[in-house]
Amino acid sequence: MTVVDAADPAATPPQTARLVNLPNALTMLRLALVPVFAVLLLKDSGLDDAGRYWATLAFAVAIITDRYDGLIARRTGQVTEFGKLADPIADKALTGTALIGLSILDLLPWWVTVVILVREVGVTVLRFWVIRHGVIASSRGGKLKTVLQSLAIGLYILPVTGVAATGRWWLMAAALVLTVVTGIDYVYRALTLRRTSARAMQAAAARRAAGPSGSSGARTDTAA
Repeated sequence: MTVVDAADPAATPPQTARLVNLPNALTMLRLALVPVFAVLLLKDSGLDDAGRYWATLAFAVAIITDRYDGLIARRTGQVTEFGKLADPIADKALTGTALIGLSILDLLPWWVTVVILVREVGVTVLRFWVIRHGVIASSRGGKLKTVLQSLAIGLYILPVTGVAATGRWWLMAAALVLTVVTGIDYVYRALTLRRTSARAMQAAAARRAAGPSGSSGARTDTAA
């Protein structure tokens, strides 16, 4: 069983495309922006308002490239294995750098950063764990989590006070709840996919055909 979502880059089969193309260039731009963003955010221990504004701009540009690299790749048939691997790495590098930077500046509790990063890294590991069985589509909750998380991080980067500062706290709280809930849901769907995929079912059928002693010599797939 393969669950595919056109909005999920990992769900699009790689095609014969040049490695050097616009989608991959946008992904590499996002990776290149990560250290620039970190320097701007941490400048003068976060007390430089101008640096914080520039960091917000760098973060926003990186988020925009994340939106369009996969979209362009799918619509123009430029999906590559490199892009499918580099895209989530760039995403996690950007999000992780932002969260860790904000915690270093005491703008965001460390436990929030740890919870989000454990979920994000865990989901990435699960993707690779089930990739031979199929692709799990991004859920609506997962997409909403990404939007809320990006908005909250952007507001935390900005040197805001008052209502905006209160609003970013609630946005991050909502993103955190969705992070945990969608993470649990992803684990459940990953386990279900491995158990019910065509590969797993074929392996199970082969084991049944072999019988308790495996006398038929049928080959089984132990990875299933």
